[in-house]
Amino acid sequence: MVNLSSGDKMNADEIRAYEAPFPDETYKQGARQFPSLVPIIPDDPAIPANREGWKVLEAFEKPLITIFGESDPVSQGGEKRFQKSVPGAQGQKHQILEGVGHFLQEEVGEEFAALILDFCKANPIRSGR
Repeated sequence: MVNLSSGDKMNADEIRAYEAPFPDETYKQGARQFPSLVPIIPDDPAIPANREGWKVLEAFEKPLITIFGESDPVSQGGEKRFQKSVPGAQGQKHQILEGVGHFLQEEVGEEFAALILDFCKANPIRSGR
């Protein structure tokens, strides 16, 4: 069994589903590089692209909700910038889920889905949006 950040464990079928795209360990090497792609040092070459991405988000006026896990070791606190900087995030029902880590869809999938559905119902798509 594999531990999730909430302490839950995946069963054998779930583990097989996660392993399916990776015929052997060598296929996992790309995914393992993702954390190193986050620009955290001042001279990181990815910083200019990151800043350009934030310019787009800072002009994003469509509805946006943040749903983060309270115990997320990866992006804890990341919701604050979205809520402050993205116009579409203003006035939304943002959530911090107690006792939940990084993989909300695994740890509290039904609750997470319900929050997204509630968000969609509260922000129906309208022409011109």
